[in-house]
Amino acid sequence: MPSINTKKALALAAGLGLLLGPAAFPASAADGDDGKQPKPPAVMSDVGGEQLARPGTQVNSGPGAPELPKKLTARSWIVSDAESGDILAAHNAHWKLAPASTLKMLFADTLLPKFKKTQEHKATRAELARVQPGSSMVGIKEGLTYTVHDLWLGVFLKSGNDAVHVLTEMNGGKAKTVADMQAKAEELGAADTVVKEPDGYDAKGQTSSAYDLTLFAREGMKDEDFREYASTPTAKFPGEKKKGKRKTFEIQNTNRLLTGDYDIDVYKGIAGIKNGNTTEAGSTFTGVAERDGKVLLVTMMNPKGGHNEVYRETAKLFDWGFKATGTVQPVGKLVPPKSSREDAKAPGTAEGNQAGGAKGASDSEDSGKAGRDGGGMVTALSITAGSLAVIALLAMLVKRKWPRADIARRGRPAGAIEQQAGHEGEPEDKGDGNAEGSVDALGGDRGEIPAEKKLE
Repeated sequence: MPSINTKKALALAAGLGLLLGPAAFPASAADGDDGKQPKPPAVMSDVGGEQLARPGTQVNSGPGAPELPKKLTARSWIVSDAESGDILAAHNAHWKLAPASTLKMLFADTLLPKFKKTQEHKATRAELARVQPGSSMVGIKEGLTYTVHDLWLGVFLKSGNDAVHVLTEMNGGKAKTVADMQAKAEELGAADTVVKEPDGYDAKGQTSSAYDLTLFAREGMKDEDFREYASTPTAKFPGEKKKGKRKTFEIQNTNRLLTGDYDIDVYKGIAGIKNGNTTEAGSTFTGVAERDGKVLLVTMMNPKGGHNEVYRETAKLFDWGFKATGTVQPVGKLVPPKSSREDAKAPGTAEGNQAGGAKGASDSEDSGKAGRDGGGMVTALSITAGSLAVIALLAMLVKRKWPRADIARRGRPAGAIEQQAGHEGEPEDKGDGNAEGSVDALGGDRGEIPAEKKLE
């Protein structure tokens, strides 16, 4: 344990961050100091900035800067400005870790433009048979027809691997979809990402990082449909036909900062995006929130705590980020897509990524690739705890000229837990990887899935 003098020295160094240069804090117990957890690499990728290559916490605090939250346990996290691409603080930003279902953001970035929302598809037994044991599912049934819109609601709200597999087959199969996703990751400058399973299911060699997941979220938020799905708290999902009429059942988003839970409130200003949980990855989450005209992205990977800890630590970093704006100097940048970088030295290389990050990300008003809605925009959903009124998505007219989104969403009360149609909340969940109410692929009923195999 550090001595009192050592603690004072560390505090002084942090307080004088701008005078003494970048502040790097010692690795926490989550980084292997206890001898039980894996340690981050001594040197990681420098995509987005040299400071991001260092292990431990990176923050450049100026006068009046708030202290970072204490006792953060995640192996990796990052706080960034969604508009400018500035990274306000980071912890092992480029540590290659298992991503779980947050990889579905890349899946959406890749496949959303390929199919019209109104396109219909009849699910087959072969498609559903390819879903891995223990997967979370929305309840797609063989022989029933679903629109692409339905399938994407299943992907985003229930993290449905059954919906992912149906869309994967519509795209030409797993091998093609994995290749498409890997190409998209490369285009976005996500050098830490290796795709093995489109749904994020644990697979040997499959990795991403807090930095890369943030890139996927930022890219996705340019797209109107992505924003809609990511910010939807609840939706009606088609079920079986009874007496000639197609029934529906309600599904709830598993993002607890968006919907609340028995032990956590809805986060004010939250607008999505995606959570995940597997044995290998632990809990992962990338969220976007808006407050007083400022839009932040926070990515959190593998905190040590139990039920909903990933959301509690994310909320702390959001709170810090909104207070810290203007009082810290960036520790790095979110690189723009390669196709928008005029000064990239060698596209496809880490050097080229870094070159794009050094200048291109700082000129972020020019870095956004136009979305299918004519440009795309990071919109934020203001949801107040206890409100059930229909509210409009907040829109920001920014330098990129991203358009407004006239999408109305329904807020959820704090602590809300759905208990309908087999999508029961898990009030007794202990954060063991079985955090979602699950349904089996053919019956639509709540499945009894071993916790050690459960995937969000």
